[in-house]
Amino acid sequence: MKKILIIYYTQTGQLKKIVDTITAAMNEECQLFFEELKPIPAYPFPWNGMPFFQVFPESVREIPCELEPYQNDLTANYDLVILAYQVWYLSPSIPITSFLQSKAAKKLLNGKPVITVLGIRNMWIMAQERVKAMISDAGGRIEGNIVFADPAANLTSVITIVRWMMKGEKDPFRWLGKNFPAAGVPEEEIGRGREFGEIILRALQTGQFDHLQGKLVEAKAVKVDPVLYNIEKRGKMMFAIWSKIILKKGAYNDPAREGRLKGFKYYLFTVIYLVSPFVSGLFKLIFFLNPKAERNIKAKYSGL
Repeated sequence: MKKILIIYYTQTGQLKKIVDTITAAMNEECQLFFEELKPIPAYPFPWNGMPFFQVFPESVREIPCELEPYQNDLTANYDLVILAYQVWYLSPSIPITSFLQSKAAKKLLNGKPVITVLGIRNMWIMAQERVKAMISDAGGRIEGNIVFADPAANLTSVITIVRWMMKGEKDPFRWLGKNFPAAGVPEEEIGRGREFGEIILRALQTGQFDHLQGKLVEAKAVKVDPVLYNIEKRGKMMFAIWSKIILKKGAYNDPAREGRLKGFKYYLFTVIYLVSPFVSGLFKLIFFLNPKAERNIKAKYSGL
């Protein structure tokens, strides 16, 4: 039987549900090994204010945290590695970058086919580019990518996701006379993971990964929004500047940097609610006038 190692980090349990659904199609045909990454100390959930912003500079700068010992033998000869992760501040989450920078990851991934799975709010391309580079540096071959995203509009999902992260409340709610949807990836979308798992299983059984991503794209496993991509690209540049400024005041959880973190918080929500709607409208106009540019972005980032 083919041996598959699934590496993931989750706080809410959503990403575990996603990988369970994808691998459900493989249960009878393959041996599955699940490796949950566990930071030391654990990141809180709900985040409860300042801790949510404390991880910002380390996320952007890919500064690793300590991880608990692995539960599986990462030196074993796996036929496929599935790497599932979230995006923190337009970057891969700290536990994932910590793992990918480790000696264990370099030994594990060398020469291995890898499939990435993301559970996100909406922006993911910059993070995936970094994960691809780290997998490549470790000698791995990225053969597929699947993205599960919150379908709510950008400004709506900011409210629902922040409520979930800060209060642990995920259900639909009404606020200021407006109905808001449940936060995160809908259950029916997560359920589509089984279809993606069947596509992966067929490629694994034949050993032919050449057309895997194309088939995943046909199944709508990846959706690229060129407008969000352009917002994300510019946000990534500003995050690099802010993270550098904050790190000058101290390392993770240093109270001395809380003032600058509060400044970043106000900057972030100002940009989201005042600047991003204008930028979105501008890029929608640009792509209306130049649809080829939109198609090129979709083709480039839906592939590998």
